[in-house]
Amino acid sequence: MDGTPQEITTLVGREVYSQNGVFVGEVEDIRLDLDRQAVTGLAVGELNGELFEGSVDAGKGVMVPYRWVRSVGDIVLVSEVVERLHEPDEEDEPVAV
Repeated sequence: MDGTPQEITTLVGREVYSQNGVFVGEVEDIRLDLDRQAVTGLAVGELNGELFEGSVDAGKGVMVPYRWVRSVGDIVLVSEVVERLHEPDEEDEPVAV
């Protein structure tokens, strides 16, 4: 992003991909920390069934920590989703929603 402030609602509906080009899902909602006035996570639905098979029930989504977001443009680019899904740290594990 170029640093220009944008409404956070513009994130909703954007496709999410890993840095390796793997489709992750689509942003359905945003988690906010109102005290810090910051986005802390993305609620991602319409998940890639192969990527989340056995980890997330069909029709559910995941909450991706915003610190994993590397770039926002026409798509949202995230890191570590694929790698951490297979060996999650308790703190960083995507949470089914």
